[in-house]
Amino acid sequence: MPVIMGTAGHIDHGKTTLIKALTGIDCDRLVEEKKRGITIELGFAFMDLPGDRRLGIIDVPGHERFVKNMVAGAAGIDFVTLVIAADEGIMPQTREHLEICTLLGIKTGLVALTKIDMVDEEWLEMVKEDVAGYLSTTFLADAPIFPVSAHTGQGLDALKSALSELVDTYQPRRRSDLARLPIDRVFTLKGYGTVVTGTLIAGSFKVGDDVVAYPKGTTSKIRNLQSHGQPVQVSPAGRRTAVNLPGLEVDDLERGEVLALPGTLFPSLVWDVELTCLASCPRSIKHRTEIHFHHGTRETLARIFLLDREKLEPGETAICQVRFAEPMAGVFGDRCVVRAYSPLRTVAGGRIVSPLGRKVKRFAEPGLEPLRRLAGAARDEVIPVQLELAGAEGLSFARLMVLSDLESRELDKALKRLCDTGGAALVDREGKEGRTFVAASVVNRLMDELLAAVAAFHKREPLKQGVTRGEMASGFGRGLSPKLFHFLLERLLKTGKLAAEQEMLRLPEHKVSMASDQAKLRDTLLGIYDTGGLTPPNLKDVLESLNLTFKEAQPVYKVLMDQGLVVRIKEDMFCSAAAFKELVAKVAAYFETAREMDPSNFKDIAGLSRKFAIPYLEYMDKEKITVRVGDKRQFRRK
Repeated sequence: MPVIMGTAGHIDHGKTTLIKALTGIDCDRLVEEKKRGITIELGFAFMDLPGDRRLGIIDVPGHERFVKNMVAGAAGIDFVTLVIAADEGIMPQTREHLEICTLLGIKTGLVALTKIDMVDEEWLEMVKEDVAGYLSTTFLADAPIFPVSAHTGQGLDALKSALSELVDTYQPRRRSDLARLPIDRVFTLKGYGTVVTGTLIAGSFKVGDDVVAYPKGTTSKIRNLQSHGQPVQVSPAGRRTAVNLPGLEVDDLERGEVLALPGTLFPSLVWDVELTCLASCPRSIKHRTEIHFHHGTRETLARIFLLDREKLEPGETAICQVRFAEPMAGVFGDRCVVRAYSPLRTVAGGRIVSPLGRKVKRFAEPGLEPLRRLAGAARDEVIPVQLELAGAEGLSFARLMVLSDLESRELDKALKRLCDTGGAALVDREGKEGRTFVAASVVNRLMDELLAAVAAFHKREPLKQGVTRGEMASGFGRGLSPKLFHFLLERLLKTGKLAAEQEMLRLPEHKVSMASDQAKLRDTLLGIYDTGGLTPPNLKDVLESLNLTFKEAQPVYKVLMDQGLVVRIKEDMFCSAAAFKELVAKVAAYFETAREMDPSNFKDIAGLSRKFAIPYLEYMDKEKITVRVGDKRQFRRK
């Protein structure tokens, strides 16, 4: 597997010279670098090792003014060679670079004690003891120290052997999917066009892939790939890679953007971060402090919002939110570095716990507790917490890819286990970003709220059989995705907690509840229409006989219709449902031997005058029992 080594150390301690001595490659390519004799930009080299292996190398600038470039380079390395000049020993950028490596999660490396040709043996031994003492509390506590001279060649063979052995034993953990290349250079190459370079920190690219530069969303297709100057068809994770992007100008891209496959990253203005303030920081970090934020190869201004305190003291760790002026694209577990706005110096760093941060109320435990759990969660515990934080919005498979430390196959298995054990629900199988999942606790809460909403409707409208799906969707369902609302309804119906009659929803135990006077009116009206049969009194006469307005009687009429006891033939005419059913049966019997029916035929069949016959005919047309053709009707057989 490809491995990347990075240098670190103070200015003029010989990092670039050492790399040239090891590889024959001069990493200082800029005219100004040659003129001033210092490294300004990132440099890149490689060292061939026994067994047809190749070690990628990133050379970083040591000057304090170019620490931002150093962070950009360090973000892509696997292990570090800390370079310390024997004639000067530990210096300010030695300390700061080592702190940056620690904050970026680098845990392996060795030490090159350079310029030994400029000191005597006694001084060299003293410096070695001083360096070993300083490193005893760092991740390089047990790292070997190699005295070397790039000018005389002394110690270089031992250093090369150590590097080869380290590459043999080092097993970098990289995702094989979710391809990401943080861009560190953009330039034009004659005959090719626009080229970007970077370290492929995850996944792989192949010639012909469609790619997107996040967060801007600039699109292109990979025309050519190179690694260490050689053309390749596929570039795997951990390899320095140059990508030729046709159709784009240099100004379309910039350092700090991330090249990835379409639809795989989701830029956000807010990140949740587990932040540690360096013990060496001279002062605390206050709430809303403006800072320089470094992630991958990007540096941007941001503000830190502390969620459970007013300030973060040196040595302390806390969950905070980092808010940006422009969207940033990250992945769960990514490392970041924070530098003070002024004076510029490294003050903190940490790990992203959610690159899709949501609004969290300060000092509110319900919002903070899941974030704390997320920071300390094992790999298989991350998904349930992320789903809990997402709430009713849920998370697509694509978003869970960036919100977890799991590869697609692992994530797929984990989600299946979670759904099988009742921890989550698959609410949408065909979403735009893939399958969508919602935490079971959220589903249960929403189902309880939906049942409560139906119960409240019954209490508010006791004379109604229930509430329509449309009314529920525009009320309770507002703010929920249509797929989630449908999922909740279907689960409640399947479990019998909700009953449905066509479009009407009700609680299973609900029965129309009428007050005694309304119950009496119901019986009176039913008696009037049962007696009237197919020739009922008109609505006005019924209401006058009962000394009621239609507004007062309407709820009872609605109950009678919902219960299928009366039929509204037209605006001012109701009739007994049983009598109408018998009429339809007579019409059906007539059409057993006839193809057409005119109004005269219908009056004979029904025994009705024109006053009643015409409204019934028009109602049957409207209900599609009959079909009017000119002045005649045909029977619509079902």
